[in-house]
Amino acid sequence: MKKYVLTLSTILITSSLVLSGCGKETRQTNTSNDDNHTAAAGEMHHSESGELPEGLREKNNPTFPIGSQALMSADHMSGMKGAKAKIVGAYETTVYAVTYTPTTGGDPVHNHKWVIHEEIEDHTDHSYAAGSEVVLSADHMRGMKGAKATIDSAEQTTVYMVDYTPTTGGDSIKNHKWVTEEELSVIQ
Repeated sequence: MKKYVLTLSTILITSSLVLSGCGKETRQTNTSNDDNHTAAAGEMHHSESGELPEGLREKNNPTFPIGSQALMSADHMSGMKGAKAKIVGAYETTVYAVTYTPTTGGDPVHNHKWVIHEEIEDHTDHSYAAGSEVVLSADHMRGMKGAKATIDSAEQTTVYMVDYTPTTGGDSIKNHKWVTEEELSVIQ
């Protein structure tokens, strides 16, 4: 009888583990050396909705037009560097690297790339300088929305929303926010 109960328990536990791994949501844990995206600090999650923050302006005549492809040099997340990206959107804004402590707890996330000006709660008409303290409305990572953040750097540039398949394999990522123009190059 003990052997039967042990076997049944093993089957139930194994089944639960297998089924828990079958969700649709795609996640990537960041392993970049200049960024602190670990499982404890949060995971990037991709809603695939393509929803844009209010007030974001499309870029006229972007270097990488919508529908074109480019090679990414960004390494915000594992499998991003060297991946081919399809350009889904191009926008003119100020982009920020930020440090914040997730609202869900855990260690601070340092130098998170990127949050755009329109993803800061109650943003002003003017860009924020390095050292400014803000509250994030971006929801790229668990615990990001509503978190207090410090601006690490700011740059006026074109940002792109992209679709890509990670070089590490796995499902394709849709509507990834954000890659800067400097992190893209023409495919030779």
